[in-house]
Amino acid sequence: MHAIGIGAGAERAVIDAVAEAADHHGFETLWAGEHVVMVDDSASRYPYSADGKIAVPAVADWLDPLICLSFAAAATTRIGLATGVLLLPEHNPVHVAKQAASLDRLSNGRFTLGIGIGWSKEEFDALGVPFAHRAKRTAEYVAAIRTLWRDDIASFSGTFVDFNAIRVNPKPVRERCIPIVLGGNSDAALRRLVSWGDGWYGFNLDGVAAVADRVELIGQLCRDAGRDRAELRLAVALAQPQPGDVSALEELGIDELVIVEAPPRSVDEVRGWAADLAQRWLIGS
Repeated sequence: MHAIGIGAGAERAVIDAVAEAADHHGFETLWAGEHVVMVDDSASRYPYSADGKIAVPAVADWLDPLICLSFAAAATTRIGLATGVLLLPEHNPVHVAKQAASLDRLSNGRFTLGIGIGWSKEEFDALGVPFAHRAKRTAEYVAAIRTLWRDDIASFSGTFVDFNAIRVNPKPVRERCIPIVLGGNSDAALRRLVSWGDGWYGFNLDGVAAVADRVELIGQLCRDAGRDRAELRLAVALAQPQPGDVSALEELGIDELVIVEAPPRSVDEVRGWAADLAQRWLIGS
């Protein structure tokens, strides 16, 4: 369920209510996305819509996803928590390593770090981060973060990040590792996935046929790289999902259909809203 962090989903009481209801009904994961900066009239093309415009208005409240998910973690005991996605090249990777491991520890190993390379040049400019080479920066940041999670005393030397003999604690709960899921639907994004990712979050795809096309490419890239496709966890959100899509996606090897829904503004309505979603989408509900 991708339902918290924006608009009504940025309210503390609504976050608690959505998280508790999603946990109760058996949803697999709570996802929260990120934009640090929005602009009223962006010249950058949003890659997940036909018109190149993001649907979220620039004036909407949009919480930091790690903080938002920390509140969701405190309100739940079972459900997974994932950034969908955090724009990694906009951040300091040493800081992200510590934040992610902290959330993983506090949620008892329920966190997944979903990341993207970003698309808004205006956002990068405002943060003082070069827009060019952001894919290479992201790959190097991931390697550095995994080093920090793995090693008690960590050193790393690269083009974009460099540190020597430092300690960053806590470590992640599950064998000093947090799954890193990559966003993006392009061929380049899927090449990154197969090269160094643990999973994929395909967003706003135009139906099962579009998913099938991307899954076929993932399979081919895995075969070319000698990688076992079963190692990758695949989650997708469809532009206009239908209940009948669930079985078709399962046949394609999709592990999770993410339902993108804005929650009601009234906390009193959240429980019924979540129950309706569960009845529609969860097998056995």
